Amino acid sequence: MKYLLMIATDEAEVSEVAGCGEWAREMRARGVLQEVTGLRPTSDATTVRVRGAEVLLSDGPFAETKDQIGGAALIECADLDEAIDIASRHPAAALGAIEVRPLMVQ
Repeated sequence: MKYLLMIATDEAEVSEVAGCGEWAREMRARGVLQEVTGLRPTSDATTVRVRGAEVLLSDGPFAETKDQIGGAALIECADLDEAIDIASRHPAAALGAIEVRPLMVQ
């Protein structure tokens, strides 16, 4: 099953989490890591909403919290327990939070 790991940290305190490259190499070697990417700062984000026929744009992320999604990883593993184990090994888990969400299967 595929899971998306959404990696959230306080971007004011952490610009780059040490050890991410090592984690990615290990997960690729295990065959579970499909894709991984970092995101540019939330100051570069644009949020789009459509209300009726009107397109509303606002600068910044949709959520106004200090913790923001700074990256994401797509993994494929046997079950949620394995996905949680993989997320717990990511270096950012010790600094912020990682949301583990299964992908919808079509």
